[in-house]
Amino acid sequence: MRAALGLASRGLGNVAPNPAVGCVIVRDGRVVGRGFTQPGGRPHAETEALREAGDLARGATAYVSLEPCSHHGKTPPCADALIAAGVARVVVATTDPDPRVSGNGVARLRAAGIEVAEKVCEAEARTLNEGFFRRVTDGRPMVTLKLATSLDGMIGALGGDSRWITGDDARRVGHLLRATHDAVLTGVGTVLADDPKLDCRIAGLGRRSPIRVVADSSLRTPLDSQLVRTARKVPLWLVTTDHAAAVLGERYTDAGAEVFTVPTADGGLDLRGVLQTLAARGVTRVLAESGRAVAGSLLRADMVDRIAWFRAAAVIGGDGVTAVQSLGVVKVAAMPRFMPDTQVRLGQDVLETYRRTTY
Repeated sequence: MRAALGLASRGLGNVAPNPAVGCVIVRDGRVVGRGFTQPGGRPHAETEALREAGDLARGATAYVSLEPCSHHGKTPPCADALIAAGVARVVVATTDPDPRVSGNGVARLRAAGIEVAEKVCEAEARTLNEGFFRRVTDGRPMVTLKLATSLDGMIGALGGDSRWITGDDARRVGHLLRATHDAVLTGVGTVLADDPKLDCRIAGLGRRSPIRVVADSSLRTPLDSQLVRTARKVPLWLVTTDHAAAVLGERYTDAGAEVFTVPTADGGLDLRGVLQTLAARGVTRVLAESGRAVAGSLLRADMVDRIAWFRAAAVIGGDGVTAVQSLGVVKVAAMPRFMPDTQVRLGQDVLETYRRTTY
């Protein structure tokens, strides 16, 4: 099953709105088929593994990281494909939360006389596809907040200079993070300050660049910014208000960007509405690469599921620019809390990852 999960991870950021699934088929102690969800979500993992296994699938065991689908969509149900191939046993990591499946795939396999084992490496499987689960159950994508700071949590020096706090190794890993998310979210303040491109500039992974999303209530994103100039090559979505879209939206759509509108909240865009809009468009995984305002808004709204914190071995001091704007925390008990997950050294920097305490 862990091999199936490893295969599934290859699809992260490349299969939305589908889940990233892996399948390994074993017969007589030998792996005869492997597959994972292909770009765009089709073909499914089971189809790929069965194609590779051929006749050797008959009487074999299939290990699948998510319950096989049981509904007709753009392709026939994977449960039916496993039945037709004559597999004897199916091991499933976790149930599919999609109400069109949710236990029906397993039921269909058992009704056909196939032995089914469930909840094998379930926690790992749910973590892998947290974005898909959140979109189905919560109506929003999973959000990873990326921070690159000094040891004392600053993202810029006095005056705003921020290039570069972390080194080359950390920046390369940051690009890899983009490749595993469907969209990267930033605020217009970051666009105006840094003119970022927000694509994946790792050799061979250019096609894995995520959708670039800018929260821009007044449509201040410059038409000559790198984001707008590359909108026909890498998708650019601008999320704004009805008024700004009506007055200024056409100039961005003419440049190849898409413009969406959401309600306002507390004088700015409703970030929950932004995430719901992204989910409605099929996005399951969002990487927030933003300034302190968007980071703070996401944390205040309890919409941060993971944190990827790149820390440089340096100190800026209290007159620097903090990574997160004020959260209004009056008592320590009210602090947003996360669970430590991993830590890795990247040259002179460190990457620490955290997860929300409940899922």
